[in-house]
Amino acid sequence: MRHRDIERQIRDSAERAGERAREYADGAGSGAQGLLERGRRRINERFGTRGRNYGRQLSHAAEDFADEAQYQYRRMRRQVSRHPAATLAIVAGTIGAFLLLRRAFRSDDD
Repeated sequence: MRHRDIERQIRDSAERAGERAREYADGAGSGAQGLLERGRRRINERFGTRGRNYGRQLSHAAEDFADEAQYQYRRMRRQVSRHPAATLAIVAGTIGAFLLLRRAFRSDDD
C-alpha cells in the first residue's frame, strides 16, 4: 500500500510540475512573441522610408528569430507533455545548481 501511495504522489507531483512548466512556457512564449512583434514594427517604422533594403533584411532576420523561438517553444512543450518527471528533474537540478553556485560565490560579508 505504501509503495502505491508514493508512486501516486510522485505521479501527481510530476503532473503538477508539468502543468506549471506548461504555464511558464506559455507565458514566456507569448511574451517573447510580443517583444518580437513590437521590435519588428519599430524596425519597419524606422527604416521603412529610407534604407528599405536594410529594413527588409532586419525584418527577415526578426522573422527568422521568431520562427526559431516558436520552434523551440513547441519543442519544449512536447518535452514537458511527454516527460513531465524528467522535466521536473531538470528544473530541480537547475535550481539546485543555481543555489549551490550562489552559495559558493557569495561573499562572507553577506
